[in-house]
Amino acid sequence: MVRLEAMAVEFPEVQGHPNRVPFDGVLTLVDAPSDKAPNGARGHRVVLTRAAAEAALPSLLGMAVDFKSGWDGHDTKQKCGIVTAAAIHGNQLRVTGYLFARDWSEMMREMEAHGDDVLGMSYELADAHVEDMRAEQWRLTKVTFTGAAILLKAKAAYRATSFRVVGQRAASHGHGVRLRGRRWESHAPAMRPMMVSRGKEATIVR
Repeated sequence: MVRLEAMAVEFPEVQGHPNRVPFDGVLTLVDAPSDKAPNGARGHRVVLTRAAAEAALPSLLGMAVDFKSGWDGHDTKQKCGIVTAAAIHGNQLRVTGYLFARDWSEMMREMEAHGDDVLGMSYELADAHVEDMRAEQWRLTKVTFTGAAILLKAKAAYRATSFRVVGQRAASHGHGVRLRGRRWESHAPAMRPMMVSRGKEATIVR
């Protein structure tokens, strides 16, 4: 038996919207130690527990996605998108949403130059509870997500994260976003809350 949980913010489809390009990515891993210490962890690698991640999924919805010039960290003032859905599948916490592609046309071009293989993600937290502050690895048993960042995988606390624009790579133009000669039709993934049986967990929220 498989247990499925799903939740998302639903937006009406707007065909050819020039400022709303879908993305998806792996934000982090659950029940797995980070490859390096995230900012604010005082040099400790961290483990985001599955229970904490599942409980905090609703806090991800509607949060902003940001990026930093140089793609090496976070800059919460450069909000370039929004998370509309979040999921735990296996040990991956996945997110989907929209980028403000027209507002951030230069960022979109830089993403295209970098390519999908080198971009990853990183979470932003508040009210994080650590099981044992004296432990070598900090286990996070409760968190509130306050946002997410797009950055180079090599700079992320978890190198197994990922980020990509859905479908073909988006290129920005003066009168909207087009994809290799045709206008993008925005189809952001979104699902209503649902629960199906119980047993082995595979939390799907998008």
